[in-house]
Amino acid sequence: MLQAPYLVFLGDATDPLSIKMAKGVATWKPELCVGQYRLDGCTESANLPDMSIAEAAEKGAKTFVLGFANSGGKIDESWLPYIKEAIENGMDIVSGLHDKLTDFQELVALSSQHHCKLIDIRHPTEKFATGTGYKRSGKRLLTVGTDCSVGKMYTSLALESAMRENGINVDFRATGQCGVLIAGKGLAIDCVVADFISGAAETLSPNNTADHWDIIEGQGSLSHPAFAGVSLGLLHGSQPDALVICHALGRSSMRGLTDRPLPTLKHTIELNLAAASITNPAVKVAGITINTSSVSEQQANEICRNLSQELGLPVVDPLRHGVQSIVDNL
Repeated sequence: MLQAPYLVFLGDATDPLSIKMAKGVATWKPELCVGQYRLDGCTESANLPDMSIAEAAEKGAKTFVLGFANSGGKIDESWLPYIKEAIENGMDIVSGLHDKLTDFQELVALSSQHHCKLIDIRHPTEKFATGTGYKRSGKRLLTVGTDCSVGKMYTSLALESAMRENGINVDFRATGQCGVLIAGKGLAIDCVVADFISGAAETLSPNNTADHWDIIEGQGSLSHPAFAGVSLGLLHGSQPDALVICHALGRSSMRGLTDRPLPTLKHTIELNLAAASITNPAVKVAGITINTSSVSEQQANEICRNLSQELGLPVVDPLRHGVQSIVDNL
């Protein structure tokens, strides 16, 4: 179990997408965060109070969270002195990166000396069976996207919150390191061996009562050359009754690639329905969410309205408009 409160480490981040782990926990669980620690050159913020490691320790911080999700999931050796300082101040260390904290023997030795834990939440320890595609009871919604980092987690959490407010029996099922940090449980699906991704998704969302909805956090994109595999495994294993398509405005290329335009929403709908229908032929699209932060509110309203008319679906920015229209459509 993770010990709160957290001090969230942003390093020297200059890319807003790279600190989605920090922003995620600060947005959805601010009561768990005592503050943020930023290095010189950091231009991003999770909108938490800035403080040093020593100051956070004085305020009772129990866990030092590496609040970034960089490309490749690397632990930069330049961060080790700050991680060590946090350990020396009695904090556990939480990382959602591909590199393991426990692979650094100096951290292992220091954490043992100070009776602190090194927690690599991206690395599941469970063993999974391969997927079966057999029908499970209960209902499921999976968020999917035109690209990586387009708001699938935010949309999933917004849907769970709105559905609870509507009296619906619902649970958020985290499939990424940030979602696991927010929910306190879940599974970093991109670290599951490929053959077992769909089976892991089945385990994550087991049989439930007929009125129960699982909101399953999507990963990657079927159209992204690097991450389509995990997206497909989630589509098959989640066996969704409903999909919500997530998209971000203003991108000239898919994340981490050049000269690779994002697919259209229409094409994304077709691809995901085709894949999801293999394990649930009755799957439907319930709505579309758009990250409109790159345009004005007036432009956002016009874009969402036009897309809704074109595609015949609710289209909203979950931050600006909420997701009630999608909940109503379920």
